[in-house]
Amino acid sequence: MGGNIATSRAVALVGPYTTGKTTLLESLLFTAGTLHRRGAVADQSSLGDGSPEARSRLMGVEVNIASTTFLDEAWTILDCPGSVEFQQDTRDALMVADVAVVVVDPEPERAVMAAPLLKFLNTHAIPHMIFINKVDRDGSGISIRACLEALQLYSDRPLILREVPIRESGQITGYVDLVSERAYHYKAGQASDLIEIPATLIERENEARQGLLEHLADYDDQLLEDLLNDLSPPKDAVYQDLKRDLAADLLVPVFFGAAEKDEGVRRLWKALRHEAPTHDITAARLGIADSGVRASVFKSWHGRHTGKLSLLRLWSGELKDGTSIKASNGESGKVSGLYTIQGQEVSKITSLPAGAIAAAGRLEDIPTGTLIGTPVGFAASNAPDWPTPLPPLFALALRPTRQGDDVKLTTALARLCEEDPSLSVEHNADTSELRLWGQGDIHLQVSLARLERLFHIDVQADQPLVAYKETIRKGTVVQGRFKRQSGGHGQFGDVHLTIAPLPRGSGVRFEDQITGGVIPRQYIPAVEAGVYEWAQRGPLGFPVVDFAVALTDGSYHVVDSSEAAFKSAAGVALRDGAAQCDPVLLEPILWVEACVPADATSKAQRALSGRRGQILGFLPRDGWHGWDCVQAHVPQAEMHDLITELRSLTMGVGTFSWRFDHLREVTGKTADKVVEQRARALAPA
Repeated sequence: MGGNIATSRAVALVGPYTTGKTTLLESLLFTAGTLHRRGAVADQSSLGDGSPEARSRLMGVEVNIASTTFLDEAWTILDCPGSVEFQQDTRDALMVADVAVVVVDPEPERAVMAAPLLKFLNTHAIPHMIFINKVDRDGSGISIRACLEALQLYSDRPLILREVPIRESGQITGYVDLVSERAYHYKAGQASDLIEIPATLIERENEARQGLLEHLADYDDQLLEDLLNDLSPPKDAVYQDLKRDLAADLLVPVFFGAAEKDEGVRRLWKALRHEAPTHDITAARLGIADSGVRASVFKSWHGRHTGKLSLLRLWSGELKDGTSIKASNGESGKVSGLYTIQGQEVSKITSLPAGAIAAAGRLEDIPTGTLIGTPVGFAASNAPDWPTPLPPLFALALRPTRQGDDVKLTTALARLCEEDPSLSVEHNADTSELRLWGQGDIHLQVSLARLERLFHIDVQADQPLVAYKETIRKGTVVQGRFKRQSGGHGQFGDVHLTIAPLPRGSGVRFEDQITGGVIPRQYIPAVEAGVYEWAQRGPLGFPVVDFAVALTDGSYHVVDSSEAAFKSAAGVALRDGAAQCDPVLLEPILWVEACVPADATSKAQRALSGRRGQILGFLPRDGWHGWDCVQAHVPQAEMHDLITELRSLTMGVGTFSWRFDHLREVTGKTADKVVEQRARALAPA
């Protein structure tokens, strides 16, 4: 389509995996009239989760975008991935949303799964609502109140119930709205029927409504005065309080329903329409000045035919195709193509009004989180603080299966990292590996599938090697002589070396103690080079560290001596002397901090201990009620799938951070196995 599009508010659908966010997206679009037939994730007919990678796994792996209108007001809906492995897209989308709807399951024991999201929303003061989905499932056992209480443990903001359920034979069949004090009965595929409030619910409704008003009175002196005088506040004033307090992120309204049956979805739509803040309020919250064109880039895509597309939210002004822009990272450029996104469909437009979301073409070198705008009056200091990308937790070592694809692979991986800042690439000097880091195995497998689909690069992916080292426990004195005669000038070098161990972390040291010119000065650097060359692979097959070599004596031949001969003589001496120095294997030890809910602390300790970890202690997680952080020293060799185990122990919410700490001696069967594997790897093919 061509022309313009109407300005809109933006709502992000977020929540743990399997709570039904994409189903809610379908229901919102269906009830708004944008879809004439609801799709489903299971049969791959949904508008959301439409990429090949999402279809193959029946799960969201990236943010999905859809536009609609509800009662003549325009909306952009950002359907965000639920899996913790794809939370980078979720976080970036939330940064440009006017409001978030946190979709949760009704089971109280699963409330912890929403904890990281609620913490992020609270930290960044993002207005949000909660939608308790799937309340039609096993209705007799569902308690909205118990679910609310469980969720409150993980929210810094008060959770305010906006409706109470109506039940028939234990099944939730409708609701009573606590502000309008009207009751509704769900009607399949249609708007709910208005009914009388059941007599059995009047007391519960009055109790819940009083609780709502008391929370609102915490931020409204007039309402507090009305309540103290037993006066019923005007409903319009209550709605205004809800709108103001939501925009200020002072409280969290809670709704419920069953998106698969469209139950409770129209009620959610009306709450969004009347209470969600507009884009100018969001821009002010982010500190973005309304001066000319200003937009935030929150996602990048690389398409086969479109090149790079930058998803952005326009805060002010009107963005047109061809507009010259500056960026907060110092880059500048020109918009080359503007496109709306509806699921997997991309449509060209000519201009974009404030509040809308679209994709802009050819904004090279402008990454996620960048503020862009027209040059006049643009100040990079006005860019909002963007969350730091998620740290790396899981890695695979990659090599192309086709010769000649090395450079192509590096370029393609850089583009994937631009699309997803929680991916990173490392060229490991110790193991000579190209490593792709991410949030978990599924995250990286999806990235590799995109690598093959978009860039036609097939790779072999393996568990990364561990950068073992070796050292010596004892010193020795050794002579190394290299002599070769094959006609003409021969080769001769003779050195006497003193080898000694050094404290851990000292590296390799060389000292020249030659006196009297027994070895000419021009050959001394060659001896040093021979020491460092030998140290690249010691007797156990690994680089040697933490030892010192002193050149104390030697001899030379006027004709046959050379730099190459003395370099070789140093290698001979070290190879002969190493066996006398009690070589030992060293493995890298990481400092690890695993953060989990407190009821899983003992499980995390056992998991780390089972990986040969040394528990250092645990502390309450700073700023997280009911969470602990367990600290330990863990061998790097045991770390590959730690994130998978922690998540399995904590309903997906456990995580960890790490850093290299020290090298530690490893002996016995563990060392023997490592040395044997190294020998096989170094053996000629």
